[in-house]
Amino acid sequence: MRAYISGHQAVSANDFIELALGTPVELWLGVEGETDDERAAREDAARDILADAPGLADDVARIAAEVIDTHPELFDAIPLPRPARRRTPRKAVAA
Repeated sequence: MRAYISGHQAVSANDFIELALGTPVELWLGVEGETDDERAAREDAARDILADAPGLADDVARIAAEVIDTHPELFDAIPLPRPARRRTPRKAVAA
């Protein structure tokens, strides 16, 4: 089954997010290894987008809250078992 949003095919979860936001996810989260200049340019672009769409942040928060309310299983956390502590044997000290 194919999913289309506004005529664009969404293949992955990132596609759905990008189409919902109208911008690439990387614009908001950044990319690993970006330079200081790239980060400054990305943040400047994000500020411009927020200035042009002042309700965007509220819309994103509302959508996130709806997803959490509708699909709480996506956020189930399973505690990982702690590894057993390895104790080093103490050596006897000669008196």
